[in-house]
Formats: sequence, C-alpha cells, structure tokens
Amino acid sequence: MARFSVAASDEWTDGDGVRQPAGEVHGWLPGTNQTVCGLALSRSRLRRFAHVRWEYTATDVLTEADRVGWICPRCTAAAGGAKPGRRSWTRVNPRP
Repeated sequence: MARFSVAASDEWTDGDGVRQPAGEVHGWLPGTNQTVCGLALSRSRLRRFAHVRWEYTATDVLTEADRVGWICPRCTAAAGGAKPGRRSWTRVNPRP
C-alpha cells in the first residue's frame, strides 16, 4: 500500500517550529506532482508536507479549533482510510 503524505492550501508553524498543514488538505504521493484525486500541485498552489502522513478518514470531524478546514473526500476514498489493518467497508449479507 502506498504511503501518502499531505498537500495543503495553507500552513502554520507549531511550537517546535515545524510546518503543519492548514486549510484544504489533500493526499499526495511524494515524488509526484499531483494529489491522489488528480489536482496538479503547481496549478492548485498546494504546499507539500512530505513529513506529515495522510491519516485522515471519512469519519473525521473537524471543529473550529482545527487549522484544517476541509479534507478532500476523494483523496480519503482513494487512500482507503489510510489506517493500516482496518477496512473502510463492512460485508453485509443481503438475505435475512
């Protein structure tokens, strides 16, 4: 499975002086010039955060206190939830 990093529209610096993503976040495979959902990084003016792993899931809830304002649902779906050993789906028997 690919190890996705984060590309974001904005950034902030934490207490240790490390850049962190903010604003709109997308999954990104280092070594490529596009996000997982197909946006060109250069045209979209997204910043690369190779040191930040994509660990977002479809069930993540953002609050006003979060610096990340929007998580790309297409990147989340393509990354499969990005939680190792965890399925993003459950099998349901359609017959009672």
